[in-house]
Amino acid sequence: MTLVAVALALAVGCKAKASDGEILIGATLPLTGAEARIGGFIKEGYELAFDEVSRRGGLTIAGKPRPIKLQLYDDTTSQATAVSLADRLINSDKAQFLLGTYSTALVEAQSTVAEQNQVPYVNGGGAASEIYQRGYHYVFGALSPIELLGTTLMTWIDEQQQAGKLPKPSKIALLWENTSHGKDFRKGVSAFAAASAGRYEIVIDESFELNGKDFSALLGKVKAAGADLFLADAHLQDYITLHRQYLDAGLCHKVVSYGARGAEQAAIDALGKDRVAYVLSGVWWSAQLADTIPAAKTFVAAFRAKYGGRTPEWFQALGYETARALFTAIEQADSTDREAVRAKLAALKIPSLLPGGTLEFPAAKGGEVQSPFVLQQNLPDGTAPIIFPKDVAKAAGVAPDPRCP
Repeated sequence: MTLVAVALALAVGCKAKASDGEILIGATLPLTGAEARIGGFIKEGYELAFDEVSRRGGLTIAGKPRPIKLQLYDDTTSQATAVSLADRLINSDKAQFLLGTYSTALVEAQSTVAEQNQVPYVNGGGAASEIYQRGYHYVFGALSPIELLGTTLMTWIDEQQQAGKLPKPSKIALLWENTSHGKDFRKGVSAFAAASAGRYEIVIDESFELNGKDFSALLGKVKAAGADLFLADAHLQDYITLHRQYLDAGLCHKVVSYGARGAEQAAIDALGKDRVAYVLSGVWWSAQLADTIPAAKTFVAAFRAKYGGRTPEWFQALGYETARALFTAIEQADSTDREAVRAKLAALKIPSLLPGGTLEFPAAKGGEVQSPFVLQQNLPDGTAPIIFPKDVAKAAGVAPDPRCP
């Protein structure tokens, strides 16, 4: 097993007495392996949050600043490694709290260790509702459920249909990765279609495995079905591969979406901005929200100052916000007692950079936030403005795709 210990002693806590004790927070991220790029982004969000606390001397408990330290390991995008390292953090390193890793599969496996050891675990990397439907009490998720993404996407599509821009009924090709993430997306789209009085017909309903190399058979079925809308759920690499083969097959639909994928720079670099034009994506956060949400504005400015003027994506934002949620709960508990902090996380309701401007972990949803998604659409000039909801939209969405006959 490969272990890359990234010891981030981000708070010396010069104002704290030695007897006060350091607060150790553990985490793993995929810093190598298939999800290394995104793991690195979330790490940036964690680092920024820890830096901010360090500059004020630590977390204030009982009226005194307590220094904090992040012990971060590379879980290599492996479930087994993520589980093993979580156990190491709790039982060998004696971490008092955990921040989560990235990807549904890793979070689902790793969070079990936190629950078994009764350690508060806050993550911004696992959105599948299955993670939060196990009756756990120590697991908190800052990503809204993928089912809600499917519902949000269909709500915008329905507005376009009601405006006469899309056919009625519209035929849907629904493709989804064979994971709990993909199943949630399918559930959201399917439930909306079923409740829409014959305005939608799902003509393709097919799953695919992660890290696919050849989607030609699946795309052949899509081509034969004569669908109007192409709605897929895919992780980044599958989005790039699938969309490349989609274009090479000469396919074109009135609306195209890959769920939460669309505007990532990696996809634009791999495919070209013209080849991803008009792709619609639903995201948990966008830097464009800085214009309407004060906490988002503050975060974007701080991130750009630390990272050379770069604009953050949702990965960095959620890494930052999960750490900030844990810090807030610790200070509200005025203690490092795990039960006290868990109770404060369960009752948390604070201003946030998330869409809607509030962060809370509703018990009725298993501790998973229910913030609204924002929809973005890639445009030929390389921009991807928010198009929905209307109160934060930067541009009107385009439907149907003007390039399709």
